[in-house]
Amino acid sequence: MFVGLMSGTSLDGVDAVLFDGRAVRGHVHRAFPHALRDELLALNSPGDNELHRAALAANGVACSYADVVAQLLEATGHRREQITALGAHGQTVRHRPDGPLGYTTQLLNGALLAEQTGIDVICDLRSRDVAAGGQGAPLVPAFHRAFFGSNQQDVAVLNLGGIANLSLLFADGHTGGFDTGPANCLMDGWIARHRGLAFDADGAWAASGQVLPALLERLLAEPFFAATPPKSTGRDLFHLDWLDARLPPDAAPADVQATLLELTARSIAEALGSQMPSAATLITCGGGARNGRLMQRLADLLPSVTLESSADHGLPVDQVEAAAFAWLAQCFHEKRPGNLPAVTGAAGLRLLGCLYPA
Repeated sequence: MFVGLMSGTSLDGVDAVLFDGRAVRGHVHRAFPHALRDELLALNSPGDNELHRAALAANGVACSYADVVAQLLEATGHRREQITALGAHGQTVRHRPDGPLGYTTQLLNGALLAEQTGIDVICDLRSRDVAAGGQGAPLVPAFHRAFFGSNQQDVAVLNLGGIANLSLLFADGHTGGFDTGPANCLMDGWIARHRGLAFDADGAWAASGQVLPALLERLLAEPFFAATPPKSTGRDLFHLDWLDARLPPDAAPADVQATLLELTARSIAEALGSQMPSAATLITCGGGARNGRLMQRLADLLPSVTLESSADHGLPVDQVEAAAFAWLAQCFHEKRPGNLPAVTGAAGLRLLGCLYPA
């Protein structure tokens, strides 16, 4: 039995799942304390006394993870002795994998988490792939292949967190995957700035505005969208300063939100069309899968593709990534590689993660 712990680019908190190797047997979500969330967001950009603040934030993430593990075990009636290991992602604050000195940084004090839970902790799951020349992301396509793959049709899986990523599960067994660009991070940041809300529920604010075609084209001109996979991205590129530099001075906030939603939908549709034009089904997961306006735009832009939810396949949309990191912890425990070089660009298969024993 493994526990998967995931806190993603959206910074909405921690998802924890209990995973038995075949299915999720329990799930708990806990929001980050406001002060910790604000600090994690701030640490995505350089600042004063950054190393000290990052170390304290890593401790805070470990404590939040430990709390949610305790809640999960209580909710499922399991003891810590029944858990083989925790697969703990940590909180990404830098992701710059390109070049000979590429790196990726997820804040988490794995030693502290092991001390507080009394359970083996497997973390730092991206760095080995980057060291082997890969992007370190996305890591979920191998898991998606195991759980959603079909030998009857080409299936794509779309995770809509802060950043959107596609897994391409070809019927012949070949697997691809890459980040397509922003999913929720820009929309969440924009509505927080203008309306004080954490996210645009069901895309209602975006639906009240009009897409600004000239702004949309300026945003889509970002070279990342035209780059060929392997590729990955994060808040290092897509942040509100990036958006502000491209905004016309008189843009109405609701129209900008509508344009940001269209940016997400268009970049995904164009990426899927170029990399898997044969896709028959698109399985959606992540928080953005609950955005009805975004789902409608994807359906409009992909008329020949059937959109389904991961929940239709037995995994609720907010449990998929945490389950993937539990699965990666199981791979580490069983000495099986967790990366796919065809996805990340790494030099070969690698055992991912490092272990902090209980």
